[in-house]
Amino acid sequence: MILPRLQVQAKAPSATGLARARHLLCIAPTGLRLEDLPLHRVLQHALLRRDSKLDKLVSSPISSQTPEGGLAVWVTPDPQHSAFAQQALIRQALMALLAEHPTVVTIVVLGGAGVRRKLAEYAVYVAQVNGAAMPHNKTKSPGAALERIELFGADLADGFARVQAVAEGNLLCRELTVLPPNLLTPGIYRQRLRALARARGWQHTEYDFKRLLRMGAGAFCAVAQGSDTSDAAIVHLRYRARGAKQTIALVGKGICFDTGGHNLKPARYMQGMHEDMNGSAVALGILTAATRAKLQVNIDCWLALAQNHLSPRAYKQNDVVTALNGTTIEVVHTDAEGRMVLADTLTLAARAKPAVIVDFATLTGTMHVALGTRYSGIFATSEVLAQEALRAGVLAGERLCAFPMDEDYDSALDSAVADVKQCTMDGDADHILAARLLRRFTADHPWVHMDLSAQSCKGGLGAVASDTTGFGVAWGMAWLQERISAQR
Repeated sequence: MILPRLQVQAKAPSATGLARARHLLCIAPTGLRLEDLPLHRVLQHALLRRDSKLDKLVSSPISSQTPEGGLAVWVTPDPQHSAFAQQALIRQALMALLAEHPTVVTIVVLGGAGVRRKLAEYAVYVAQVNGAAMPHNKTKSPGAALERIELFGADLADGFARVQAVAEGNLLCRELTVLPPNLLTPGIYRQRLRALARARGWQHTEYDFKRLLRMGAGAFCAVAQGSDTSDAAIVHLRYRARGAKQTIALVGKGICFDTGGHNLKPARYMQGMHEDMNGSAVALGILTAATRAKLQVNIDCWLALAQNHLSPRAYKQNDVVTALNGTTIEVVHTDAEGRMVLADTLTLAARAKPAVIVDFATLTGTMHVALGTRYSGIFATSEVLAQEALRAGVLAGERLCAFPMDEDYDSALDSAVADVKQCTMDGDADHILAARLLRRFTADHPWVHMDLSAQSCKGGLGAVASDTTGFGVAWGMAWLQERISAQR
């Protein structure tokens, strides 16, 4: 995974230089005159040919061949529109260029200094997350990856370090998520994490199956025992920053393949279950981005890596298991394995007494029913935390919806034979019940739970053009930065 190289110049290139660009993206805020835009005569002819007007570029880009034979695209985002809308519009414009698999894209941004900087950040992020090569197993190459971004009209400043950090985290998340299940088993994943820890300077600890069994992590082990037990583990990665004033715990569900266990999924719903580890990839993507950006925050990242397979050893309905914190759980449905592995992982995270715990998981089908694939849902232990999370989503261009988890939902999880049921058979409000169950393992620490219904969206979402979106990484970075700023 290699990010396209970024070259930044504050001044716009000459008209001659623009005319020679082979793949040119022109971004200007609404309100500028036609003659203020690069190659405005070419744009004017393109508008006339389509019987269109300049103000239409606020909702749809326009492209045209330049006199030198290049391809130019113009778009005018409205700065009053949401970050999501502006990123989606720039992505639409850029994809017209990336469809030709260029190795170099030239981007020109216009407008006042503040607006120009923001548009440039959006453009760099969109170009990097969509221009880099993603893993594939085709014998024929899908086309060249973008190698260089030439950005004109924006101050170099910090070299867009934060934006590039988020792009790197998003790409890592998506790269891991799309890998086939035979190429990302828990064992292979653990090897990858060891290499990343060495390269990034993270402290690294593994709790393998035998260790977890001795510790009493019965919820995690119940799921892991159905497959190769030497494969499964909870991996702990630690990032420490000089001068950091708080420690955040990130927890990720890493089910590398989910058959549903004894409650076997039909083929239609088992397809794509190699992506059930996406929550762990989101947590890892945030850790990667925060490390590259050198954020002044300590991060404990806990990844629950296992598979949910059908075998003579697999856990089954009506089993009663004892979780790491001593809670006994009645198993109701073996396809609700995510909350089982997260229960013990949250307990480990809570023992370190972080300021806040945030977990990420592709957890429930009912969240998909509630929101579809264009939003993800969150739960939080306080209204303040919920509002922080929602604001970060607005800033990042990743849309969230907050859900309730009132205590009276707990009655649905009452068990006659254990402390709590894992879930219910009818599935009503399962996203809420899952949150209520998980909260039991947070030791009453401030906690946010993100159910990643938007991790995959056909045709892309916001800044990202691929079906696999990497949703949550940009949110995590925006949320961390807001918390750091609030403490200064």
